[in-house]
Amino acid sequence: MIPSTFEYARATSIDDALTKLAAAGGTGKLIAGGHSLVPMMKLRLNEPTTLIDIARISDLSGIREDGNIIEVGAATVHHDVATSALLRDKCPIVADTAGMIGDPQVRNRGTLGGSLAHADPAADYPATLLAVDAQIQIQGPGGTREVPAADFFQGLFTVDLANNELITAVRFAPVQVAAYAKLYQRASRFAIVGVAAALEISEGSILRKRTIKCARVGLTGAVSHAVRLDGVEKALEGQPATGEAVAKAAQGAGADLDGINDDIHASEAYRRAMIQIFSVRALRGALARIST
Repeated sequence: MIPSTFEYARATSIDDALTKLAAAGGTGKLIAGGHSLVPMMKLRLNEPTTLIDIARISDLSGIREDGNIIEVGAATVHHDVATSALLRDKCPIVADTAGMIGDPQVRNRGTLGGSLAHADPAADYPATLLAVDAQIQIQGPGGTREVPAADFFQGLFTVDLANNELITAVRFAPVQVAAYAKLYQRASRFAIVGVAAALEISEGSILRKRTIKCARVGLTGAVSHAVRLDGVEKALEGQPATGEAVAKAAQGAGADLDGINDDIHASEAYRRAMIQIFSVRALRGALARIST
């Protein structure tokens, strides 16, 4: 199929994009890379009357440090996130996650904000943003607001974003002891199951004396939207920072989740088994980043 008829406009600034969105009367869509929106338009699952191109708005791109906070602009492409020296040094899980998205063509065109707004249940970023406790920066006619990642992802292709708002950036504190692991579908490289784990470790001169003070574990690919694995997080608190301890804490990971996806890529039973396996892999990958 081909898309239905639409108008195209290029926004020159964030305010200009919001003005054009308002003029579209709720039937306009923002586009940057287009890797999420265009396939849905071709299937006529989404039929905007106006496409508003925000890819060249300089204020929406770039990766910068603001005090102890890292900010990534919404129009930053995955390749730039994956290869960012700042992220590689201060928060490598975010760069690693971006590097696992799709193929080079997707990574060079697709954007962080587009992926978040689309909220595909098998997308990679959501799990990682839950793990690093990110804040989503949003701007609309009423001004700006900040939404925790834990509240942003609400359901299947559903997020806390009105049709007259846009994502401007994502902000998070650096996290060193964190990793993302996924079982991916070989053609698309979307996550069948993806787990992101971030750990806060107590101080100690010898690894075996260190303990896990707190943990955040995000899951994608398994249910309608990214969620935290609360049971695993609670089981990890106060435990030794060892591979054996995290494997024990991950036993039964996701057992309390309802609505596990069951499709041509993986059955519900298989996904349930993989949640535990990839929870262990992500947690052990996080432990491997503890400075000795």
